[in-house]
Amino acid sequence: MILTGEEVNYDSAAGERVIGFNTFIEKHSSVKPDISNISIDLANIIYTSGSTGEPRGVMMTHRNMVSAAESIICYLENHENDVILKVLPLSFDYGLYQVLMAFRCGATLVLEKSFNYPYVIIDRIVKEGVTGFPGVPTIFAMLLALDLKKHDFSRLRYITNTGAAFPLNHIRALRSAMPHVRIFSMYGLTECKRASYLPPAEIDIRPASIGKGMPDVEIYIVDDNGERLGPGSCGELVVRGPNVMAGYWKSAVDTELRLRPGIYPGEKVLHTGDIFRMDNDGYFYFESRKDDLFKTRGERVSPLEIEHTLHEIEGVAEAAVIPVPDDILGNAVKAFIRLKDNASIDKEDIIQYCSDNLESFMVPKYVEFVDSFIKTSSGKIAKKALS
Repeated sequence: MILTGEEVNYDSAAGERVIGFNTFIEKHSSVKPDISNISIDLANIIYTSGSTGEPRGVMMTHRNMVSAAESIICYLENHENDVILKVLPLSFDYGLYQVLMAFRCGATLVLEKSFNYPYVIIDRIVKEGVTGFPGVPTIFAMLLALDLKKHDFSRLRYITNTGAAFPLNHIRALRSAMPHVRIFSMYGLTECKRASYLPPAEIDIRPASIGKGMPDVEIYIVDDNGERLGPGSCGELVVRGPNVMAGYWKSAVDTELRLRPGIYPGEKVLHTGDIFRMDNDGYFYFESRKDDLFKTRGERVSPLEIEHTLHEIEGVAEAAVIPVPDDILGNAVKAFIRLKDNASIDKEDIIQYCSDNLESFMVPKYVEFVDSFIKTSSGKIAKKALS
């Protein structure tokens, strides 16, 4: 174990060898070791969260990881004077890449175990002069429950969100509380790390969009026959680039389902399993996961659309929608809601708001209030735990 700071004698119950960073540098050989690997060799295996199925080991090569990190550094404009706060788990690629990116551009990385104590994290942001804060919607929901205007975030340069759709009310609240901070709404999945980002200049113009393909990456949508679709149509998002995984660990069948032939001989592109649409300006919008879509009253429903509407209700902190079996409807819409502290909302208020803003078949038949949601390791609501 290597520790920074002053040289101190540490006792270790586990028996590890603990040395100071300066001592490590002094004793380190100046001779570079022989490197036997090349860029297409396996670098690591990151397991998916399993929020919609069994976790699978995503094989990433050195080239995959370096290209993804460099593309993200490019559009975030990271540099050696940045101070990046990491509260996300290292087992989650979003958290792991904060370490890799900081090393790549020479930035300072502030490591925190979690976001369980928001005031402690805010104190670190202020004291460390944090310039970059990557998070997920559940983190921002907790952050926005506090009075952010009491704190000095003048050094904070950007906020990033991925892992789940960024609720529009979160974006508006963050823009109000921190108008100088650039907000990057992004989309990615473990199988390619990152695919797209929305330039901060577009966040007020098209806040629901996840942008366009990041540098050195192409994204497009296809129909069920693999044919490309144009603006206005919904289809499966496909990712093409050097960041696309090598495949799933010991799972040739799953690999063939996700990695399919591209337009060039021998090329493989990633079929994400996520449904998107594209506007006339070439910006993409997440609609739903293929696995999440369900039918009620004969109509196809996207839980995300209902969840976005629920997040618009004043006093709603988090929301999740699932189908439940129904003898008449086939499936009925059920909404789970966590309220903000001191919020006074009942089920009738929820149903009335949805009735006023959604098609009738999308209005929840059932509403259940919860104190908290079970989350995956990546911070997503674990819908499989809901019933």
